[in-house]
Amino acid sequence: MVMLFCAWARAGDFLEPEQAFQLQGELVDAHTVRLTWVIAPEYHLYRDRLSFNGGVGAPTLPAGLRKFDANFNKEMETYQNKLVVDLPVTAAAPFTLQVGYQGCADAGLCYSPASQSYRVDPAVPGKLTPAAPAAAPAVPVAQPSAAAPAAAPEDDSSLAQRTLQSGSAWRIGLAFLAFGLLLSFTPCVLPMVPILSSIIVGEGAVSRGRGFTLALAYSLGMALVYTSLGVAAGLAGEGLAGALQKPWVLLTFGALLVGLALSMFDVYQLQLPSGLQSRLSETSSGMSGGRFAGVFVMGALSALIVGPCVAGPLAGALLYISQTRNVWTGGWALFSMAAGMSVPLLLTGVSAGSLLPRAGAWMNGVKKVFGLLLIAVAIWMVSPVFPVTVDMALWGIFALLCAVFLHVFEPLQKGAELRAYVGKTLGLAFLLAGLFELTGAASAGRDVLQPLGHLSIARTDKPAAGDGGDVRFSRIKTAAELDRVLAASSTPVMLDFYADWCVSCKEMERFTFSKPEVAGKLKQVKLIQVDVTANNADDKELMKRFGLFGPPGIILFKAGKEIPDSRVIGFLAAEPFVQHLARHIDS
Repeated sequence: MVMLFCAWARAGDFLEPEQAFQLQGELVDAHTVRLTWVIAPEYHLYRDRLSFNGGVGAPTLPAGLRKFDANFNKEMETYQNKLVVDLPVTAAAPFTLQVGYQGCADAGLCYSPASQSYRVDPAVPGKLTPAAPAAAPAVPVAQPSAAAPAAAPEDDSSLAQRTLQSGSAWRIGLAFLAFGLLLSFTPCVLPMVPILSSIIVGEGAVSRGRGFTLALAYSLGMALVYTSLGVAAGLAGEGLAGALQKPWVLLTFGALLVGLALSMFDVYQLQLPSGLQSRLSETSSGMSGGRFAGVFVMGALSALIVGPCVAGPLAGALLYISQTRNVWTGGWALFSMAAGMSVPLLLTGVSAGSLLPRAGAWMNGVKKVFGLLLIAVAIWMVSPVFPVTVDMALWGIFALLCAVFLHVFEPLQKGAELRAYVGKTLGLAFLLAGLFELTGAASAGRDVLQPLGHLSIARTDKPAAGDGGDVRFSRIKTAAELDRVLAASSTPVMLDFYADWCVSCKEMERFTFSKPEVAGKLKQVKLIQVDVTANNADDKELMKRFGLFGPPGIILFKAGKEIPDSRVIGFLAAEPFVQHLARHIDS
């Protein structure tokens, strides 16, 4: 659960397509049309789904991020944050430029293919005005059922933006203090506690006051970095919010986390360079703040390291601050967040060693646990950069490393204590998990959580796409067909929006509709399905009617009318889906 607080994406309030992918056109000169997409955080555009027709030549597209995409069952190249495309103008007379594109939310929702038309006159440079509305539906998403994933708590970035929009300094400060406090107990920040502990322990016998002062210096170093980010966002404008998500940034900080983990394994001693340490020692002989400067620097560095990991509220705050350019609000909000993240560090310092692990085997074990935790965060941080097979291999190696530290290859001593048997059992579990992940990576697996799922033998009686086990749907194509079915049905009706490229739709088939308890419950319901793979005019009309941006979406009807609060947007597992049906159909 703690990983939720430093996750990049979560199913939640999905943006309208025009907000997720903001497209602007400009005629730079008589020979060049420039298209710019501003892509919201936690969303991405597909290179293969871009199209340009009418009066222009082939574009030169920038390199994107390549990764296996379960929606299309192949490796896809995607763009995040911002995409700029220059098109050579080949027509001399005015023409209509048709732009096609498709994108998805990282949380799982795929938008239907969209298009935008521009009327271009090569003799009139300047901003292009859309000739027609974008083809994707622009109706706000209706509130889904509380049982649906989309009704989960608001994601960190949107909640952070909403808090900033309130305008109240006290509310902003308290809210971001709470954000920071929650983040302080995540794997992103918690490993910094033993790092600070090693610094305080290295001071020798310290009083509570000195320990607190050292921790305060460390915390102020963190606060300075976050406050600077807030101020920079206010001054720099848009673009800073996505900077911490660039591949080179993630790889750099992932390597730093691994480096910190090595210090937990006693590969090296975590301390300042000897030259700087000597200089600070000389300074400290004349003034009491010499050592605090070194601790302050360590705190600032730790803030830079964990920055990409806490990008949920951080990205939301930076995005809003960059749009409003409110320097004071930005600095205050992120200073408050840093203060919340510092609470465990200050408690560590004020204990003056009484809460710190004592020297001995137990302390070494604690250090190794935090070291492994740092490595896990590093792998998780860089996972968006690599193909899924590399991601699986990294997790497999990590699991084997855990097994080694649990002494899985060493025999149990005669008369060993219970904890030795527990450790051996956990070690064997990690060993098996590591072997499964490495096997999945070597055989082109595509799911870290199910590394061998692609090797399972296919069912001989495999249902057609969209059927889902023993659950059989009747297909409709138009709104008129839907109205006829609703008018004629004397039982509740379930309408399912499906597409071949929708991975969550296939997950519903495989993990929800295929379960006997779900199939039994659905016998009380007339099942109809609309396949929006083609995204034709009828598909768009149906999705616009119900305010959907794309599949999956399940809507329940009774007596020809939609049951209030009964929608399921996104994947829902079998047990909660049965409860959802019972709550709305049996009532």
